[in-house]
Amino acid sequence: RPSFHVAEFLQRRGYRIVPVNPGLAGQTLFGETVYPDLAAIPEDAHVDMVDIFRASEAVPAIVTEALAHLPELRTIWTQLGVISPEGAATARAAGKRMVMDRCPKIEYPRLIG
Repeated sequence: RPSFHVAEFLQRRGYRIVPVNPGLAGQTLFGETVYPDLAAIPEDAHVDMVDIFRASEAVPAIVTEALAHLPELRTIWTQLGVISPEGAATARAAGKRMVMDRCPKIEYPRLIG
């Protein structure tokens, strides 16, 4: 799945991946416990970016949940084809960066080198 490949790519570049997937909750992926939702991630995980691999309609609720439960959050990404003006407005109103319709695996070489 694309979500696995993107996470694997980022982990290979030194980023800690905290996986969220209700269907895999409690298992281990990338050496980390898989959480059922963002609210279940412990505060000491220090999540600064959420990468959303869901339908556009799900984005507003995910953004709201992320803002409520991830105090160190700085950036929210939505993957290619995932666009939510409402989610973006909510994130930006809270002072967070919002990147939509982009993939960090694709953008990384352009932005980081």
